[in-house]
Amino acid sequence: MKTKGFSLIEVMVVILIIGIMTAIVAPNIIGSQEEAQLKKAAIDIQNIEGALQMYKLRNNVFPTTEQGLEALVEEPTIEPLPRNFPVGGFIQRLPEDPWGNPYTLISPGELGLVDVFSNGPDQEPGTDDDIGNWNINEYLN
Repeated sequence: MKTKGFSLIEVMVVILIIGIMTAIVAPNIIGSQEEAQLKKAAIDIQNIEGALQMYKLRNNVFPTTEQGLEALVEEPTIEPLPRNFPVGGFIQRLPEDPWGNPYTLISPGELGLVDVFSNGPDQEPGTDDDIGNWNINEYLN
């Protein structure tokens, strides 16, 4: 009686082919994911900037660093209090950056009127991979 099955050589060839395909495809997928995360952060920052502009239009000032981005969601209780806070806030909820951290507001800003940024992939503030409203155009194109 003959047994049917695959020889060790055939199994090794299949494993080799799968390994080669993985080596070719994996870097493309990983690179795309990193690029998508950077783009998402840039889009989030752009949306937050729009809400900050609406806040300023209604109140003639941006929220302060102490009030933070929460001032876009809930009416601040820290001075300066807004005069015209809409029901439901300026945005429904604050997004987290793609690495699971909150975005940061510095107002008045160090690089502009206000600085809105993510600490980027390394999650360390003040490093070259920070994504902020001062450099989002690099990620949106």
